[in-house]
Amino acid sequence: MYWSKIATTEKEFEAIAALNYETFVEEIPQHTSNNQKRLVDKFHAENTYIVVYKGVEIVGMAAFRDKRPFSIDQKIGIVEKHLAPEDCNYLCEIRLLAVKKAHRNGRVFSKLATAIYRYYYDKGYTACVISGTVREEKLYSEMGFKQFAPAVGTEEARFLPMVLTRKDSAVFRERLRENNAVFYPGPVAMELSIEQSVLSHRSLQFEQELAQMKETLCQLTSAQFVIPMVGSGTLANDAMLGQLKSDFNDGRGLFLTNGEFGNRLIHQAQQWDLSFDWLDFGWGQSFSIERIEQQLQIDTYRYIVFVHSETSNSTMNPLEDLKQLAARYDIALCADCVSSFGATPFSMAHLHYATASSGKALGTIAGVAFVFCKEAPQVSVAPLYMNLPYYMEKTIPFTLPHFLVQSVNTALKAYPERFENLQNRLELVRKAALPIQAVNPIIATLQHAEMPKIMETCVLNGFLLHGDSGYLKERHSAQISMIQPKFERDFKKVAELIANIMKTL
Repeated sequence: MYWSKIATTEKEFEAIAALNYETFVEEIPQHTSNNQKRLVDKFHAENTYIVVYKGVEIVGMAAFRDKRPFSIDQKIGIVEKHLAPEDCNYLCEIRLLAVKKAHRNGRVFSKLATAIYRYYYDKGYTACVISGTVREEKLYSEMGFKQFAPAVGTEEARFLPMVLTRKDSAVFRERLRENNAVFYPGPVAMELSIEQSVLSHRSLQFEQELAQMKETLCQLTSAQFVIPMVGSGTLANDAMLGQLKSDFNDGRGLFLTNGEFGNRLIHQAQQWDLSFDWLDFGWGQSFSIERIEQQLQIDTYRYIVFVHSETSNSTMNPLEDLKQLAARYDIALCADCVSSFGATPFSMAHLHYATASSGKALGTIAGVAFVFCKEAPQVSVAPLYMNLPYYMEKTIPFTLPHFLVQSVNTALKAYPERFENLQNRLELVRKAALPIQAVNPIIATLQHAEMPKIMETCVLNGFLLHGDSGYLKERHSAQISMIQPKFERDFKKVAELIANIMKTL
């Protein structure tokens, strides 16, 4: 496997010095030879090196530097005199582009090129300049570089001043974006294009398709009713909490949390000014049914609210145990099922309310929020857009785009087979040699002291893990979701990449 990373270790810098000597002393006679067969660049302390590995061997490299003067300034004068003003706002220079002779193939050059594109663009450079050896002019041109000044150097080592601008890299960058392997827990990449529809939400055909969607959703979950709304899972949770305020305005609730999304539910409940207590079991820690029951014996509660799949730390909370506990104490059980719905089979039959959305494990475009109900809600003080009885009365009270209903109906055709598919993916992840801290049917959480470097390297190679949220960064964690359509193909590659990265840290 060929892969690229930013060099950070002394072992990597030693390999760079050896490749630098091999290329720019023995092959291209720019420097004098020495017995150590090592060449440390004069700007080494200011360089950022991108290296290409084959397995755990460095086989290619390039160096970025943005401090002046550039080496090319010393050859042709100030480079700004040769470039368009808009390209000169934030310049960098690429130097020391080299590949071991045995690995001069399209794959290594492609890895270097894509890493160069990603690095220079993400850093915000307006253009990169390079002294490209004449013998590799075709390669540089294919990467998007253009000659901007006459050739320089000796006959033995002749170079072309060349530049790569953000404008000239646009087509290549778009191709890279399309080829990224995505492991986010949402949104889900679409294999089929979804087109805008002009079918009115007041038409008979729309009513029929909406009725089909509701019926299928209720069959899949064993819920009595489902209310679709245009919005995200957070909207569904707000609507559920607003309904609880009306259903139990004279009673208290008990919230259970062990992660970010449980905490978010508590914050939303506070915004609704609900009367409640909460039990915090600690980040990623399992709920203690015994402790919950002790709390139920201390005070009187009308309802319990919890997150079924706590994706922030890959914890699957005990729905069945909580159902039995709620039944024993005659308490309404309500669940945020935004990340569990569609990922694993379970029944909502005994849930007073449950929430879900279209943009997670269901595997389609985000935009539809669902509130599942055991009984039809009767009265609500919530604003109309979140007023569940109003939805029940009017059926389609507000605009619900036809293409969203179509996308959900299409996604539902994959069930129940999709449950087995996701379970197989879960087993693949469990067997992988990765620093897995926890895993559930939708997402795996990885933890490593060098996770920022692992994340950086994954991005450089086009693998987008979920790791930019603050709660993951502070815990040196990143996540791999199993819901993306090309998971099997992409996971094998990213697992191999991460294994190689960890060997070089």
